[in-house]
Amino acid sequence: MAGHSKWNNIKNRKGAQDAKRGQVFQKMSKEIFVAAKSGGPDPEMNPGLRLAIEKAKSVNVPNDIIKRAIDKSSGSGSEENYDDVIYEGYGPGGVAVLVFCLTENRNRTASNIRLAFSKNGGNLGESGSVGYMFERKGRLFIERTDDTDEDTVMMAALEAGAEDIQSTDEGFEIVTAAVDFLQVKESLEAEGIEFISAEIEMIPTMYTEISEENEEKFEKMIDMLEDDDDVQDVYHNAGE
Repeated sequence: MAGHSKWNNIKNRKGAQDAKRGQVFQKMSKEIFVAAKSGGPDPEMNPGLRLAIEKAKSVNVPNDIIKRAIDKSSGSGSEENYDDVIYEGYGPGGVAVLVFCLTENRNRTASNIRLAFSKNGGNLGESGSVGYMFERKGRLFIERTDDTDEDTVMMAALEAGAEDIQSTDEGFEIVTAAVDFLQVKESLEAEGIEFISAEIEMIPTMYTEISEENEEKFEKMIDMLEDDDDVQDVYHNAGE
C-alpha cells in the first residue's frame, strides 16, 4: 500500500499476531489438524503437515499445541470436518483480494466474508475473478545485520533452487517455487541464517495502487477479515 514497504508490512503483521496470540494459535492448530487428517500424522511423509508445522513455529506456536492438533487428527476429535474455501473479490479502489478459509459452516463464513467486503467499499467476485493475478510461491525474508554475509545468503539460496533474490538495505527477499520452499529454507538454516518471515504465499503478478482516501477503508476490511476465526490467510495486490 502507499508508503508501506514489504518489511514494514511484515513487522506490522507480526505485531498484530502477537496481540492476538490466542486466535493465531487456534488458527494454526486448525491448519495442522486438517493437514494431519488428510495426509497422515508424520511430517516426514506428509509435506502439507510439514509446511503447516513450519508456519506455526514461525509465529511461535508452542510444541504442545502442535502435538495436540496432530494427535487430535487421529483421536477423539478426528470426526471434526473443515472445508477449504477460497473467496475472491475486490477491495476499495479495485485492489484484488484472496481469502483462504477453513470452516465447518460455509453459510456462516460466506456471510461474514461478504459483510467484510461490502461494509468497507469492496465486493465479492466469482471464483477465478482475481486468482489469476497471483502465483503460489515460497517467500523468505532475511533481515540484514552486521553479521550477514551477502555471498553466503546468495550462494546458499541459489544452490538450493531459489528462483529470485532481491537485496536491499533492509535485507533479502528470496522467492522459490512452492515445491522448493522447504529445501531452500533448510539449506539456509544449515548456514545459520534466520528469517523474519518464511512462508508459502500467493504473490501478486501485478499490483494496484491504492489512494490515501481508500487506504483506511482497505485496512479496516483486511483487519475485519483477519479477525474472523474461519479465515486462515488474506492476500492482496495493493501496491507497495
